[in-house]
Amino acid sequence: MANPPRPISREASFVCPEPEGWRGLVSRCDAPGRLQGLGPIAVVDIGSNSVRLVVYERLTRAPTVLFNEKVLAGLGKGLSKTGRLAETSLAQALAAVRRFKHVADQCGAASLHVLATAAAREAENGPPFVEELERICGVRVQVLSGADEARLAALGIVAGIHDADGIAGDLGGGSLELVDIRGETFGEGLTYPLGGIRLQEASEGSIRKAERIAQQVLEKTPILPALAGRSFYAVGGTWRSLAKLHMHQTDYPLRVMHNYSIPADVALDLCREVGRGAVELLPRIESVSKQRRELLPFGAVVLAQVIRAGRPKDVVLSALGLREGHLYELLSPEERLRDPLQAASEELAYLRSRSPAHNEETGAWTGAVFAALGLDETAEETRLRRAACHLADIGWRAHPDYRGTQSLAIISNAAFIGVDHPGRAFLALANFYRHMGLIDDAVSPRLIQLAPPRLLQRAKALGASFRVAFILSAAMPGILPDVAVGRRGNRLVMDLPPHLADLDGEVLQRRFRQLAKLVGLDTEIRHV
Repeated sequence: MANPPRPISREASFVCPEPEGWRGLVSRCDAPGRLQGLGPIAVVDIGSNSVRLVVYERLTRAPTVLFNEKVLAGLGKGLSKTGRLAETSLAQALAAVRRFKHVADQCGAASLHVLATAAAREAENGPPFVEELERICGVRVQVLSGADEARLAALGIVAGIHDADGIAGDLGGGSLELVDIRGETFGEGLTYPLGGIRLQEASEGSIRKAERIAQQVLEKTPILPALAGRSFYAVGGTWRSLAKLHMHQTDYPLRVMHNYSIPADVALDLCREVGRGAVELLPRIESVSKQRRELLPFGAVVLAQVIRAGRPKDVVLSALGLREGHLYELLSPEERLRDPLQAASEELAYLRSRSPAHNEETGAWTGAVFAALGLDETAEETRLRRAACHLADIGWRAHPDYRGTQSLAIISNAAFIGVDHPGRAFLALANFYRHMGLIDDAVSPRLIQLAPPRLLQRAKALGASFRVAFILSAAMPGILPDVAVGRRGNRLVMDLPPHLADLDGEVLQRRFRQLAKLVGLDTEIRHV
């Protein structure tokens, strides 16, 4: 990176005693594992079902969460009948916000953003509630319109899904927002009164009646016909709970919700199963919190109708929604153009690898190696390889016997955005092979199956390339740019200049042969 982030440094608002062992290293109030920038940034999201605080490390293309807490206050309960926010829900929400304000201050938040959605904007007693929120938080509350919600949900998808193509649906407690997304552009969002709480109350708790309501509303929408053969991006806690249930029922090898993809026909079967209403009898229902189970069938009813009306190819879960869309909107135009996967991998490399500059060199060097091996790459495969190069040395502090498995676990479950699950498997496996050799014994077969054969072949080639690169460079910059790798006939050839000739040795030769063997080549190391 040209300008790598620096550890965050700020004056603490409280006194931090420094234990003896810390002297000369770092203050207990500062952390080398934190990055400098505009932040921390705290966002309080006042929804119709939940009230949530998320504190992000800083404003960046790939935001990292410092603190996350939610309270299911149920502000939207009874709203459709009474037109008012219930006093018990109001009290619970305000108590949560008081705590959240204190926590945000405790985290040293540089700014606090409060977003309120359907319940606050529609209730008769919404304005005094908003006034009290502003008194507690000391900032203006942004009461979002339905169009605002749809826009921010769309921006959350743009921020977190690489080259998104489909329709995003954000299901809250009070409303459903739908918006068409193609790359970084999106259409006008539409809002429907199909939030989980609202649908439960409108149907008087009847799943059959809820199905009829959802059908009547969604069969007329002009946006869903454009979904055919594309992806439906599902946002919201109820739909994440559905996906979590599916993960546990199928024993899925990752527990990463973002970019989790379910084929549309499989998702429809799941919705039908959950929509029967006997939620407590569902297999693996214990994976879903008890607080979320009540609305699960109603979320399933809405998703089922979206699938029937829109005929998407798959349902893709997004962990990013209007909060992250709001942060994305705050970024400069230049920052928005950054690749979030590259940003996240560069930051993790800066925090955990021996030399970020070496990682940059590895990206260019492995590109030349792949060309010599005859391994062509799509633009997406090049993007993944570059990210893997940034991550190749994050496990160096672990015991040598566990560097591979530890790195695999960190990368496959990291809070990365802008990468799907096959891409995650590629990144993790390339790092595993770099440390452990080209063996699969210690890896879950199901994780390997997440990567299609072409990506798996390239993960092994990249891992083998790393094994050559690191034995040459000892993870230090300035070596790889002077070592050329090319192809002459059926031989993979490495040219070592005179000042690097002493790096030749038995281990380097063995690893270079292993790399060439992947594509059936012989090897030659020349001193030139």
